[in-house]
Amino acid sequence: MPPNETWCSVAARRDTGRVQESKTQPTTADVTEFLEAATPARRREDGLALAEIFREATGAGPVMWGPSMVGYGSYRYVSPSDPKRQGEWPKVAFSPRKAQLSLYGLKDQPEGAALLPQLGRYTEGAGCVYVKNLDDIDLAVLRRLIAIAWTREDDPLP
Repeated sequence: MPPNETWCSVAARRDTGRVQESKTQPTTADVTEFLEAATPARRREDGLALAEIFREATGAGPVMWGPSMVGYGSYRYVSPSDPKRQGEWPKVAFSPRKAQLSLYGLKDQPEGAALLPQLGRYTEGAGCVYVKNLDDIDLAVLRRLIAIAWTREDDPLP
């Protein structure tokens, strides 16, 4: 499932026939600096722990996507509802938001969606999973979900 407008901001659209890319792109911002600035303290601790879990599960280093997402890897997507909407998106990502942790990409693959109920206490948005804190979930299941999401390949071009 490609990202939709509830996950990321999308470039303003004009019917020009051109491909429209997401505004959320990889940046050169420092991931550790971002995570160490997270508040409250619990969010900072969980964010730093997630960075290590995601690194271990993917074997990849983190990259800031936009101002607030820590992403790993990337894939090209094409929106099935609007083939002009295409872009690059992290295979898996997270954000230590003030109210809760947002986890991206975990339910995009059928195998991940089937495993998700075993994660623990969470809620779902259109494209992400929300967790209050890491104590509420099974970290072994989280690692499996990340590994499944990591297998995602580019969407075929129309």
